[in-house]
Amino acid sequence: MSGSADKIIRMANQIATFFASYPKEEAVAGVRKHIKDFWEPRMKDQIRAQVAAKNAALNPLVVEAVETLPR
Repeated sequence: MSGSADKIIRMANQIATFFASYPKEEAVAGVRKHIKDFWEPRMKDQIRAQVAAKNAALNPLVVEAVETLPR
């Protein structure tokens, strides 16, 4: 895995960790909103690629949030 992929995964997982204490629906929505509002398109493409590759390092909240992230 490349260094940029590691960084994107780490960042996404940190967001998921922040929202982990919320009820699941709220946590997924919070992760999705953060990525949608604050990540540039290239970063969104990178995290989508990691989800598509089923990268085991991704927090399940990130996977669910990215799968429902608008294009």
